[in-house]
Amino acid sequence: MSQHVLPRPEDPARTRVIIVGAGLGGLACAMAMHYAGFEVIVFEKVREFLRLGDSLGLGENALKLLKRWGLYEELIAIGNKNPVMNIRRWDNGGIMATQPLMDMAGYIGHRGDYHVAFINRVKQLGIPINMGHEVVSFDEDAPSVTLRDGRTFYADLIAGADGIKSRARELVLGFSDAPKSSGYACYRSYFKGEILKDVPECQQYLKEDCVNIWIGEDKHLVQNTLRDGEEFNWIITHKDTEDIKESWFQPGNMDDVRQLVQGWDESIASAVRATPSCLDWKICYRAPLPTWVSKSGKIALLGDSCHPHLPTSAQGASQATESSAVLALCMKLAGKGNVALATRVYEKLRFDRVRQSQLSGEDLRNRWHNALKHMQDGEEFDPDDIKIKNRWLYPYDAEEDTRARWNEVSSKVHKELDSGIRTPLFGEDGPPRILTVRDAYGKVKDVAQSQSSLLTSLTV
Repeated sequence: MSQHVLPRPEDPARTRVIIVGAGLGGLACAMAMHYAGFEVIVFEKVREFLRLGDSLGLGENALKLLKRWGLYEELIAIGNKNPVMNIRRWDNGGIMATQPLMDMAGYIGHRGDYHVAFINRVKQLGIPINMGHEVVSFDEDAPSVTLRDGRTFYADLIAGADGIKSRARELVLGFSDAPKSSGYACYRSYFKGEILKDVPECQQYLKEDCVNIWIGEDKHLVQNTLRDGEEFNWIITHKDTEDIKESWFQPGNMDDVRQLVQGWDESIASAVRATPSCLDWKICYRAPLPTWVSKSGKIALLGDSCHPHLPTSAQGASQATESSAVLALCMKLAGKGNVALATRVYEKLRFDRVRQSQLSGEDLRNRWHNALKHMQDGEEFDPDDIKIKNRWLYPYDAEEDTRARWNEVSSKVHKELDSGIRTPLFGEDGPPRILTVRDAYGKVKDVAQSQSSLLTSLTV
C-alpha cells in the first residue's frame, strides 16, 4: 500500500504524522491525528494480523474518546455483558467481594476482536496501514523513517507506538532499555468453551458471560467467559524467577500449571486441568523513562513503548488511547512548526497520570496476594481491601484536561526550550520518589517507593 504514499508530504502546509506500529495504541493515535486534521501514515512490520492474545479491557476514559472518533457501538458489542465480577478464595471459591465489572476494566473482550474494530475504523477514515513495512532506522532531525527495503519517508512528527521492544525508545533514550525479571509470570490460556462441556464442576461459568477472580498467597487467577460461554479465558499470575527471553508466545508447561492449582477451588481447577495448552508470559520491569521525546522533539513515544502496564491495572489500552488524544491535541494547539513544544507538553501532561495508573496495578496485585496472609495474622477482613480501585480513572477527559492545562504547561516548556535545560520526567531532579495511588473514591494515598519498586513491574 505504501507505493501510493509520497516520501514527502504532497501539501507542505499540512502536518504529516508517521505512526510506527499498528497495535491498539498506534491505531488510536491514527484516529486522533486524523480528527486533528493531519495527514496520517501507519507502518507495521507484521504482514498479517491474527486473532492473538486473550482478554483486554477498555475503560470509560478511553471509550469517550473512541466515541468521538466514530468507534463505539462495535466495541460495546464485543465486551463482556455481566454487570459484576466476583473475587473468591483460592481454596473453596467462597466469594470475598463483589463489585461492578466496570470498576475493573470497563468492557472486557478479546484483544483480537478489539484490534479488528480499530483496524476497520482506521481504514474507513482512509488512513493507509502499510503492513509488512518494517522501520529499521530513524532520523530525528528530518524527521524521517527508513524501511528495510531502503525507502525513506518524511513527516513533521513520528509517533513510536512500536510496543515493548520499541526501536523508537532506544533512539529517544540513547541506549537499549533491557528488561529485568520482576519475579512474577502469567500462565494464560484462551480456548473454546466446548472443551469444558464434559467437566461438570465448571458448568456454572459456561452459561453466560462472567468474570471471577481467585486470590491466594502470592498468586491469583482471573477467569473470563465471553459470548455466553463460547469462549473461555484464564490467567494465573504467580511467583517466578526463571529468566527466559521476553515473548508473547512462549509455550507453557501444562503439567506445571496443573501442579500450581492443586488444592484450589475445584470449579476452576477442573477447568485448568482440562485446558489443552497455555502460554508462559514472563512479567518484566523497566524503570519509568526520563523522557518520552527525542532530543529534537520530533519523535514521541506512546503506549507500551513508554508506559506499559501490569495486567492487574486493566488500563494499558485505555492509557494508550488517552496518550494518543493528548499528543494529537498538543500538536493542534501548538500549530505548524512547533512540534518540540507539542511533544514536550504532551509528556508532561501524561506522565503523572500514567504513573499512578501503573502503580494502581502493582498495588492491586500486592493486595490480592497478601489478603489471606493478613487474615491468618488475625487482622479483620474488609472486602474493600481487595476491590479494584480503578473508578477514579474514568471521569477524566484527556482532551478537556489538555485544553485546560495547555497555557500553564506550554509556558513552562517554552522556558525549557529557551534555556536548553530539560527537566526529566523521572529520575535525578525529576518528580519526587513519593508517588500516589488513588482509592476507589478518588482519595489519594502516598506510596513510598523502595529502590525495587521504583523499577515497577511492567508487562511484556
